[in-house]
Amino acid sequence: TGFCYVAWAGLKLLGSSHLVSQSARITETQPPVTNLSVSVENLCTVIWTWNPPEGASPNCSLWYFSHFGDKQDKKLAPETRRSKEVPLNEKICLQVGSQCSTNESEKPSILVEKCISPPEGDPESAVTELQCIWHNLSYMKCSWLPGRNTSPDTNYTLYYWHRSLEKIRQCEEIYKEGQYFGCSFDLTKVKDSSFEQHSVQIMVKDYAGKIKPSFNIVPLTSRVKPDPPHIKNLSFHNGDLHVQWENPQNFISRCLFYEVEVNNSQTETHNVFSVQEAKCQNPEFERNVENTSCFMVPGVLPDTLNTVRIRVKTNKLCYEDDKLWSNWSQEMSIGKKRNSTLYITMLLIVPVIIAGAIIVLLLYLKRLKIIIFPPIPDPGKIFKEMFGDQNDDTLHWKKYDIYEKQTKEETDSVVLIENLKKASQ
Repeated sequence: TGFCYVAWAGLKLLGSSHLVSQSARITETQPPVTNLSVSVENLCTVIWTWNPPEGASPNCSLWYFSHFGDKQDKKLAPETRRSKEVPLNEKICLQVGSQCSTNESEKPSILVEKCISPPEGDPESAVTELQCIWHNLSYMKCSWLPGRNTSPDTNYTLYYWHRSLEKIRQCEEIYKEGQYFGCSFDLTKVKDSSFEQHSVQIMVKDYAGKIKPSFNIVPLTSRVKPDPPHIKNLSFHNGDLHVQWENPQNFISRCLFYEVEVNNSQTETHNVFSVQEAKCQNPEFERNVENTSCFMVPGVLPDTLNTVRIRVKTNKLCYEDDKLWSNWSQEMSIGKKRNSTLYITMLLIVPVIIAGAIIVLLLYLKRLKIIIFPPIPDPGKIFKEMFGDQNDDTLHWKKYDIYEKQTKEETDSVVLIENLKKASQ
């Protein structure tokens, strides 16, 4: 298509096929295949085609042996074509030979090789960390980081394709979150049972064609993140906490793995329970409810406040990836709450009581000090009063008045405390 020619501008096809010599031959081999060519369909589907060898024996039923440059994915088949979904970020080569039987021990003909290189461009300009997550089997969200040699005002665009689409689509909703760019597009699970065995081909480039395109292939059996479940009911029965929730849409319970978290406000305990099979078999649970799961948490005190939340992820029974947890569900609580009014009242009264007790204790200690250690008159002042200078008489009486006033104040304090004590009795 016209799009493929634009998308693959600058694609290097290694022109002429070259022969790869084989080691010593035990038996006579067939001629090599002819007209080996390579092309790209969609975004990441590489197709090799070839013609049968010229001068092959008429009694030979031709089979073709092929493998990639690293000698992986070996294949022996009668077809004269081979395809592979591969992210074309690196060069990839295919080697093909012919033989007359399906016996793998038979030496094939001389192998012919054909390679395809990624689009031209500065490798430092290509986006990095290109990854995609299939959210709740409803939409796919891809994100990436700009390349090192990229202008800050680069306008990115993302193209995607899978087998349910007739043509390549462009993602319209490009956004930026922090340092990451991203784009989301609808990808709803279809009723075809083989749909999840397919992959989504992704390419990110810019409108101006200044950066090197970057590719990714996302298998639909991996990178799946469910929505959080919805808690429907909490109840106590025989010392157990019964939890019932609704699974995220588009999933069946046998394909999911759960974690149930219970927090107790009084004991401040935090317990997490792993749940593989969450069947609603007990009569206490609401039955015949579609797409619901249940679990009994043992040993939960009903006279305390318990808060429950749940998260979920896919399991390896249905998917290859089992590491993407959903977000936690909304919390739901059950049990008796602590009396907050009484708690606040006690919080205010206790400091007042403590402060009053301290004041009374200080006054009591002052009284003990006066009783145990009464004021002792100064003999020097007495002798000075008797034999001192009469000119200092006025000063002397001032000092004596101050001393007498201080003694009177301390005596009055003792009398006041005793009167308070008698009044309280």
